[in-house]
Amino acid sequence: MQTSKSSLAALTLGAIGVVYGDIGTSVLYAVKEVFGGHHVPFTPDNVYGVLSIFFWTLTVIVSLKYVVLVLRADNNGEGGLIAMLALASQAVKDKPQLRHRLLIIGIFGTSLFYGDGVITPAISVLSAVEGLEVVSPRFKQYVIPLTLVILLMLFAVQKRGTGGIGRFFGPITLVWFMTIAVLGVSHIVRHPEILKALWPGYALSFMWHHPGTTFIILGAVVLCVTGAEALYADLGHFGKKPIRLAWFSAVMPALTLNYFGQGALLLATPEAVKNPFFRMAPEWALLPLVLLATMATVIASQALITGAFSVTKQVVQLGYLPRLNVQHTSVRDTGQIYVPAVNWGLFVAIVVAVVMFRSSSALASAYGIAVTLDMLITTTLTFFVIRYGWGYPLPLCIAATGSFFLVDFAFFSSNLLKLLEGGWFPLLIGSCIFTLMTTWKRGRNILNDKLKTDAIDLKSFLESVFSQPPVRVPGTAVFLTAEPGTVPNAMLHNLKHNKVLHEHNLFVTVRNHEVPWIGLDRRAEIEPLGHDCWQVTLHYGFKNDPDVPRALDQIRNRGCELDPMRTSYFLSRDNVVPTIGGGMARWREKLFAQMHHNASAAADFLNLPNNSVVELGSKVEI
Repeated sequence: MQTSKSSLAALTLGAIGVVYGDIGTSVLYAVKEVFGGHHVPFTPDNVYGVLSIFFWTLTVIVSLKYVVLVLRADNNGEGGLIAMLALASQAVKDKPQLRHRLLIIGIFGTSLFYGDGVITPAISVLSAVEGLEVVSPRFKQYVIPLTLVILLMLFAVQKRGTGGIGRFFGPITLVWFMTIAVLGVSHIVRHPEILKALWPGYALSFMWHHPGTTFIILGAVVLCVTGAEALYADLGHFGKKPIRLAWFSAVMPALTLNYFGQGALLLATPEAVKNPFFRMAPEWALLPLVLLATMATVIASQALITGAFSVTKQVVQLGYLPRLNVQHTSVRDTGQIYVPAVNWGLFVAIVVAVVMFRSSSALASAYGIAVTLDMLITTTLTFFVIRYGWGYPLPLCIAATGSFFLVDFAFFSSNLLKLLEGGWFPLLIGSCIFTLMTTWKRGRNILNDKLKTDAIDLKSFLESVFSQPPVRVPGTAVFLTAEPGTVPNAMLHNLKHNKVLHEHNLFVTVRNHEVPWIGLDRRAEIEPLGHDCWQVTLHYGFKNDPDVPRALDQIRNRGCELDPMRTSYFLSRDNVVPTIGGGMARWREKLFAQMHHNASAAADFLNLPNNSVVELGSKVEI
């Protein structure tokens, strides 16, 4: 019992650091953007109304939608948009057209994650460093360079892994939440009447009397829920109970106290609107607060970068991106990975965002469209999960998700007003990623169809080969093939040029499924083909790490003996050639061919031993 309690405490502390780092730093800029950017008059009723909208936004979107409802939709213990997409597609698998549409919607939502992944670190770190301007206006010229240096250091250390510094995330973020709570309380005690804003009547009254202003400021209010999607995405790392406990016991109380403290400060000192968060602190505490805020935003950014690595790996497994170089940074935790292409791609995009927008206020204009569209997509997919997956009555499903859909749609509609001010930037990034994903998926389908058309039936081919068998050489040949039951090109080339056949031959197909994990007990299927040949199918979930040699170890006692020292792996390396009149537009065929050419080696992706791999190339026209 004691061990269980200590484990829960450790997981809760970890959730505070990783899951809530992003939403915890929103206090740096959310209130400032509502009052400073939209010129809401400083009347007590208006301050109460806006703070009430903040509190009930946190309550409805985070507490009710994500913590209570969405966290229930776990996919074998895993969460995130990819896991939700897999659940939804499985729920409607008997409706192919609907399933296809949901897959497109889910992949588009995943693409938008990368747009959010650029804006969030940029606005978080920049808003923290801008605290130096409150210390002294002379520091203004150093804000952009210092922000870029901090971001460079953050991305440069990714290849070393987060295991060493990860243990400090929870305690530092907990100190951050305690600090912002204390700052809030210090101003609330001077104006305790500010707590009246907890009553929803103030939010409703403000919306009733200022409908136009309310619609406009929703685009800034949404800043208070930055990182809400992380609640669901990190479900597999921490579990439901620690995430819920961290939110209700520490995070939401600290955020509420700080937002209300900023409101109390603005009632007393309206000119503090330029940067109400840092104006809350006494002068002697400004520099330590800027340092702590910078550490908190770096931790928040780290969680998002790690999430980008994880999502990319899952998307590759599902077949929507080519193989990428994935490096494991921990021998114990397989979830700790580093993807160089994603790391430096994000860094370049973030640098562009910081240099282009130059302030957290300008970046706030770019933030919102991508994240609110993601929220809409999550709500939509949730409906199909609870209706068709869980079988709940239609009226209950509409009531449960319909109200959240209306709230999400209101925030999304408001953020559309910021489209020309900067909202186009994350949408552009998301659209580019979506184009890459759909081009790769479509190209792979065309390529596979082409290979199927030209394919030779494996069983018939083996019968003809063994009617006049070639020379058999000692050892085992493992032929990797995309389609079971067809002759691999690598085998044809081997017979043509070497005119020999190995003593044992395995025809291995790797299958990736729309579930997070597939256990070792369901990893391998084996079918004897005669003449010491076997057809093997290996099954992996989108969070499993493919490891063909380890999987083949399992079939040793099922009629096939493998000696690692006498096993060779044969792969076909297809050279894709775009042609006129193919299945895609010419530019997409060229893009697919380039992606195919630049994909990382299949041997590395499948964890094959480098000194036992033979690659034989062929040219394929699409």
